[in-house]
Amino acid sequence: MPALQRDEAQTRAGLLDVRHHSIHLDLTQGEKHFGSRADIRFTVRDGAGDAAPVTTFFEVKPAALLSVTLDGTPLDPALLDDNRFPLTGLAPGDHELRVEARMSYSRTGEGMHRFTDPADGETYVYTQLFMEDVQRVFATFDQPDLKSVFALTVTAPEEWSVLANGVTTHEGGGLWRAAPTPLISTYLVAVAAGPWHSVRTEHAGLPFGIHCRRSLAPHLDADAEEILDLTRRCYDRYRDLFDEPYPFDSYDQAFVPEFNAGAMENPGLVTFRDEFVYRSAVTDTERQTRGMVIAHEMAHMWFGDLVTLRWWDDIWLNESFAEYMGYQVLSEATRFTGAWVDFGAVRKSWGYEADQRPSTHPVAPTPEDVPDTASALLNFDGISYAKGASALRQLVTWIGEKDFLAGINHHLTRHRFGNATLADFLDSLARHTDRDVPGWAARWLRTSGPDTLTATVEPQDDTWQLAVEHHGSRPHRIAVGLYDQDATDPARLAPAAPARLAPPAPARLAPPAPARLTLRRRFEIDIPQEEGTTRHTLPGPVPALVVLNDGDLSYTKVRLDPDSWDTAARALSGIPAADGGALTRAVLWNAARDMVRDGDLAPAAYLDAARRHLPVEPDPALVAGVLRFARMPVADHFLPATERHAALGTLTALSRDILRHTEGATDSAAASLRLTAVRAFIDNATSPEGIQDWLDDGSVPGGPALDPELRWRILARLATLGALTPDRIDAEQSRDPSATGSEGAARCRAALPDPAAKEAAWQSLFTTDADAAPSNYLFTALATGFWAPEQHDLLRPYVARFFTDAVTLATHRGPALAEAAGRYAFPASFVDEETLRLGHACLATDAPTPALRRRLTDQLDDLARALRIRSGQTSAASSGRTADA
Repeated sequence: MPALQRDEAQTRAGLLDVRHHSIHLDLTQGEKHFGSRADIRFTVRDGAGDAAPVTTFFEVKPAALLSVTLDGTPLDPALLDDNRFPLTGLAPGDHELRVEARMSYSRTGEGMHRFTDPADGETYVYTQLFMEDVQRVFATFDQPDLKSVFALTVTAPEEWSVLANGVTTHEGGGLWRAAPTPLISTYLVAVAAGPWHSVRTEHAGLPFGIHCRRSLAPHLDADAEEILDLTRRCYDRYRDLFDEPYPFDSYDQAFVPEFNAGAMENPGLVTFRDEFVYRSAVTDTERQTRGMVIAHEMAHMWFGDLVTLRWWDDIWLNESFAEYMGYQVLSEATRFTGAWVDFGAVRKSWGYEADQRPSTHPVAPTPEDVPDTASALLNFDGISYAKGASALRQLVTWIGEKDFLAGINHHLTRHRFGNATLADFLDSLARHTDRDVPGWAARWLRTSGPDTLTATVEPQDDTWQLAVEHHGSRPHRIAVGLYDQDATDPARLAPAAPARLAPPAPARLAPPAPARLTLRRRFEIDIPQEEGTTRHTLPGPVPALVVLNDGDLSYTKVRLDPDSWDTAARALSGIPAADGGALTRAVLWNAARDMVRDGDLAPAAYLDAARRHLPVEPDPALVAGVLRFARMPVADHFLPATERHAALGTLTALSRDILRHTEGATDSAAASLRLTAVRAFIDNATSPEGIQDWLDDGSVPGGPALDPELRWRILARLATLGALTPDRIDAEQSRDPSATGSEGAARCRAALPDPAAKEAAWQSLFTTDADAAPSNYLFTALATGFWAPEQHDLLRPYVARFFTDAVTLATHRGPALAEAAGRYAFPASFVDEETLRLGHACLATDAPTPALRRRLTDQLDDLARALRIRSGQTSAASSGRTADA
């Protein structure tokens, strides 16, 4: 299928004005297909083509194109060339196009996805039309700057309800009609149909609704008030922040099955993955994440839907803004006041890692760097989300929130129901500040790779000097935190060898208690954009710890001076909670993470720090983030294979310590820490003992009781360890016949250390038979169960097979499955030169699709980094910086 070229889109936008679509979808035509009819009213602009007849095209990807009629004249359906149908001889003026087609349901989360719930046999369908997938549902002129009114009708089974961008009305006989939309882009049209369970209310004069499949109804009802309260609070905060009123007639949130992304910002009908309807216990951090996604998607109603990018080079205008506003509004308007800690501890590292790979790109690439939709799809990554949000947070710090919001409101009003570019955005901001916004954008948005700030401390007579070395090209306004040993801490005089040089504490021995620190002072400094050293003379003795970027207001790697790192290694969890201590600890954990990835800190020393500090770390987001990095990549990839077993023992020991520290506690933070520790203990178990007892008893001693998520987690680990039989998997699936149960069973079967089980899983993963192929979620379940470092001898023959079979799969099943194969089915546990050689040989051919090529490039870079770390080498290119775009 040819990708739409930017030049083609510009040409078509200059020719056409597309004002109205009437769409009818018939969802009663069986399990494989649905009917689609599009009536499109468009105008060829006066002067287009210098009065000569105009030639253009519309897009559609049908199972069968039934008819095409232009201005009452039938056209030959055989003219369809792949996904493009030519329209020739168009005179200036108004035209009417009708396209009727039979379309295929999807099982990959693209287009019109169809899902049958194994819990009760009910079927649901929903659309995900992002980028180019509207063509899988109806014919259109598919590009974001050809906005149109959409009037939608749907014929569905009588017992179904239908949701859409506007308020829907059931007219009888299974026919549903949605209120016409205002002008929106093609990729934002949304439909969700099925026997939904719905909870409806009204707020600020608007109908609000939340929806899920019937089998999840008790779980949605249990959380309905929390979800709706978050929604109301976020809505009210955005209404206060933005001058433009909410632009649509309703606000529905549908939690849909097998959704590829976290959510999608369809106007008036946001779709979420239905894992956000919790069947089992979750941490407060996970509830906060759900809240952030609600806030993120609501921000899109203004920035993305009301005002939409003109072309996909400006995707950051959508995602970075929504990411920033999501965290900011959540922290301002809800109980989740520590949302930025989770951003710093987990989300931001996604951006740092993406920004140091060969595939890095500027937050705002030039239009020439995004020549078509295929290349645009690759930029939905940690740079466009996390780094972009970090850049906006730094911009707000630099120009002030008042001027930032004034510029945003000018932008929204100026371009309402239209399209805008980076230049438009910068112009709106520049009108409301004296700062050089275009200059800032050139350094922050048009360059790639992270800067690095390194602290050096020099004692003087009655003062001391802080030198900040800047490697990079961006200006920064950062806070510097100065911390002293707590004079009341009995551990402060205890001698301690520098922790960065010490081997990990024995896994079965409790580490020494962390030292305590107090904040002496926090102050802001400006780092000029030029590389060099900035010096500051400060009064008093040298602090025990100097933290650059304290508060995490900028996007930069941080290097501590040696004495500060020794203090952090001994006292990181002793930084007080007051005055933003959790954010300070997040900055320090990220500094340690970067040092490990760059070869400047031994992976074993990171595990030592985790062993010492996590048992007393009070913030669940930090504990979860550090544990995740400590397991993968530290234990699984960075440490030699001979040290992995001991590393897992360290992680299970610190998990036991957290369980002891939280036993009997009843507050939500302690419950979250306890659940995090239980999960980590299960995932890192090196033998069946312990977790088998939990499974047999149905509970962890001291709680929690095992819910379905924990049961399947234990079973997956037992399967990997060779302590589970197929019959036991079947019995558990009978006990839990839900979709999650089906995924858990598939993961367990793929994890069994049995040659026949491995081959069966492989055949299911990489089949190109559309009827036999697993859905996107079952594919991920199989892939995550398949590879295990404990099973290397059994799995080695599959390494070479991956690099041929994944290419075939990507070609046949499309970009969503290509991305999933590259992410989840890649043999990441085989950290060796042969895997690297096979991967580069694959990339040397033209065979990988763009989505698979991007994912393989990143995986191979991660693998090469792991090999460098294992060999103790550092890389001069570890910063990942590239030339200005």
